[in-house]
Formats: sequence, C-alpha cells, structure tokens
Amino acid sequence: MTSDYYTVLGVGRDASEADIKRAYRGLARKYHPDVATDKAGAETHFKEINEAYEVLSDPGKRQQYDRYGKVASGAGPAGAGGFGGFAEQGFTDIFDMFFGGRQAGPQRQAGPQRGADLRYDLQITLEDAFRGAEREISFNHLFSCETCSGSGARPGTLLQRCDRCGGSGAMRSVRQTPLGQFVTQTTCSKCDGEGTIIPTPCETCRGRGRIERTRTLTVKIPAGVDDGSRIRVSGNGEGGTRGGPAGDLYVYLNVAPHQRLRRDGNDLYTDVPIAFTQAALGGTIEIETLDGAAPVTIAAGTQSGTTFRVRGKGMPTVRGSSRGDVLATVHVVVPQKLSRKERELLEEFSRIGGDHIEDRTFFDRVKDAFAP
Repeated sequence: MTSDYYTVLGVGRDASEADIKRAYRGLARKYHPDVATDKAGAETHFKEINEAYEVLSDPGKRQQYDRYGKVASGAGPAGAGGFGGFAEQGFTDIFDMFFGGRQAGPQRQAGPQRGADLRYDLQITLEDAFRGAEREISFNHLFSCETCSGSGARPGTLLQRCDRCGGSGAMRSVRQTPLGQFVTQTTCSKCDGEGTIIPTPCETCRGRGRIERTRTLTVKIPAGVDDGSRIRVSGNGEGGTRGGPAGDLYVYLNVAPHQRLRRDGNDLYTDVPIAFTQAALGGTIEIETLDGAAPVTIAAGTQSGTTFRVRGKGMPTVRGSSRGDVLATVHVVVPQKLSRKERELLEEFSRIGGDHIEDRTFFDRVKDAFAP
C-alpha cells in the first residue's frame, strides 16, 4: 500500500482532525465494497483509506508518521484480516457513519393513530368574501368504524400479538461482511408493521377499522377572507386507526374574479366611464361598490385617468375592525356617433376655441407654483 497517507485521504499535511475525519467519511462511503461497482478495486482502496485514517486520526501515530514517514511495527493499523482500524473504533460507529444508526428499517408506532387531514377546495364570489356566507359541501372520507370503534376486530374479540415479529412490527436480518455484522430492519409483512393481527375481523369494516362514506356539512365563511384563505374544520378529516382521533378538514377558498371590481388587500379598484361633458363641467357620478352605489363629486376639468378614493367602502378585515377603500379611475369616453344637433354644437364649440389644448411647459407650472 502507499505510504503517503495524506494523498490517500486527499488532505494537506496541516489538516485538522475534523478535516481528516470529514475526508475519511466521504471516501469510506464512496469506496465501501457493498456500494462500489468495482468490488475488487474498491476493497483494495478501502483498505488504504482505513490504514491512512487509522494513522492520521491518532495524534501519536500521526506525529511518528510525520517525523519518520512510517509507523513502528506493531503500532500500525493492519492487524488480523487487514482491518485493524475497525476493530479498535468499533463496528457500531462505522455502521452509524454509513446508515445513520443500527435501526435502519421503518417501524410503526403502536397504539391509536390520528387520522390524516383532508383538503377541500371551494370557490366563492367576491360578494361572499365581502359579506360572509355559508356553503354546504360534500366529500368522501374514511370514517372510523362505529361497530368496532376503529379496532378492526369483531366486538367481544381481542387482537393478538404477531407471531412473526413478536409484536415489534419489524423484522431484523443479520448479514456477515468483511467489516462484521450488518443489521437491517424491515416492516413485518404479516402484520404490516402493526405488531398485532386480527384473528376475527369486524364484519362491518372487514378488519380495516375504517369505512368510506360521503359526508355533508355546512362551512361558515367569515367576511373579509381573501383568495387562498383556509378554514379549519376540526375532527372532520380521515378517521383514526385503532381508536385514534380523526384528522381535520381544511377548506381552501378560491375567490372568483369580479366583473367590475379588482381586489388588492382590503382595497377595491374599479374603472368608471364618464362623458366628455361630465369631465369638462364637473358634477356628481355614482361609483359601484359591494355595499351599494356611492356618490362621488368630480371637479370641472377632470382629466381621463384621474383616480378618486371612496373611503371605508372596500373589503372588511376578517376580524371586522376596519374596512378598506374603493379607488375609482375615471375614463373619458368619446362618442362614436353624433346627431346633427350635437355635431353643430361641437363645431360651434370648436370655432370659439374649445378645441385649443393647453400645452404648458414644466417651467411654466413651476413659475405659477411660486407666484405671489
């Protein structure tokens, strides 16, 4: 084997203990004979890696190696079988390094189990979100069997401990490797990880402990909810197993787009068409809100694109402590058809200077702003 242990681990001579350990773990995972494709080559390289780590991880051996380029006979790692490093640090540490612990297989928790949560998507209107509403929904779910109270066993009979796994719900197997014994754990196929079997199944649920049924309930939607809000209905999810409690139902709300109003937070936005004469002369227009029409006074000479704010007419907060606003943007509509009388009046308006457009510069407006 090579004598350059630092090269084997891919670290510098000034590497810390943490650097050496980190490099060793990465190489050990990569070249372990059980996972490598080239078994023969991996086993040889794996021995080199362990030999290097055995020396460099020991302060005394590392000091001796740095000074003399080798370790005195009898102090090296290559003991019986060529895996002395594993013999000293223990096989459990190596197993934990590769697999995160000796208990690698799944194992279910014994006793009552809570049922899973369910999701229901419900579409509502903006009016529903504004005023609040009640909606009736229907859905299928697994309901805890009332006959056996979710145990799966016929009333009056008892569950029995699984004779295959001894009640643990898991099967352990031991595999001999050059490194020692590898213990793996898998779910028991007879009891499906439960640890118990049902000798006399319930006739209603056939031993499953739950039955599927359609449930109908009324969901109360509070005023002020927004798109994506969810409502939790406790205890209406999937039924539990072995007498465990039911999960919850979560109703996710989808607010359909409104024809004329757009929502942003608790504010509502709308576009309002107005006539040329209304914009020029001013007056009062009505703005649509979810709470009825609201009057808004516009000044003479209002330009297209001007936005007016109607306070307190927007969406309420969920707790009802305040409300947003309605912001209405006016757009001047030019008539596409004119009667003879309308044309004559507009032509007269044009002749007297009505079609003159004021084009004042920025400096003119600044001068007027500071005028005495």
